[in-house]
Amino acid sequence: MQALRIVSWNIRKAVGLDWRRKPERVLRVIERLEPDIVLLQESDKRLPPRPPALPLDLVRLSGWTSIDADPDTPSIGHHGNAILLRPYLQLKTLKALDLPGLEPRGAVLATVTGPGIRLSVGGLHLGLRRRDRLIQMAHVLDAAQEFSGPIILGGDLNEWHKTKGLLPPGSSWTEIAPGPSFHASAPHFKLDRFVIHGAVSIASHGVVSKQSAERASDHLPIWIDVELDDQKISS
Repeated sequence: MQALRIVSWNIRKAVGLDWRRKPERVLRVIERLEPDIVLLQESDKRLPPRPPALPLDLVRLSGWTSIDADPDTPSIGHHGNAILLRPYLQLKTLKALDLPGLEPRGAVLATVTGPGIRLSVGGLHLGLRRRDRLIQMAHVLDAAQEFSGPIILGGDLNEWHKTKGLLPPGSSWTEIAPGPSFHASAPHFKLDRFVIHGAVSIASHGVVSKQSAERASDHLPIWIDVELDDQKISS
């Protein structure tokens, strides 16, 4: 079995609750979590040309490889969705998605490999209207069918309803809400979630505490520890 930790975090363009933009603080919080893969939302500044909120040289110095999901811009992601990998993981396939809905939204899907590891991951940030979120989630899941093997999606799904999910009826996917992650000053809403499909064993998951998150964003990071069966992902 191969163990991996995946973190998902809406970093609000690296602007903390003190209204100061501190990318070093964001990367420090991430480093303490010791993840293998990081899925970020709002990782770019909003206005064109969408420069990254986490400078790429700082990301590299922190020991991460960032997937270039939008080569036509200087951004670190696509619609703010970025994927960071440890150096022992390599990108094999990539698909950037523009999602339907009232607001500009997107997602990034990728297959990564490493020693005994083959896994597809995705980062997404869904809209504020529930009817848009349902359509957007269906769009992402449809695109994810092109990727084989286990798949783990994570992001700010913006789902405020405490008893409702976003998966279509009868779906073979599993939606996991580790706990309240918004607002970081007084978390009550489980906006940040993972969606999983395939041969993935979930060891544990959780939400980073307010103290450990250092007021670095208006969202708290979420994390999940998974185990992958070597035999099922080696082909």
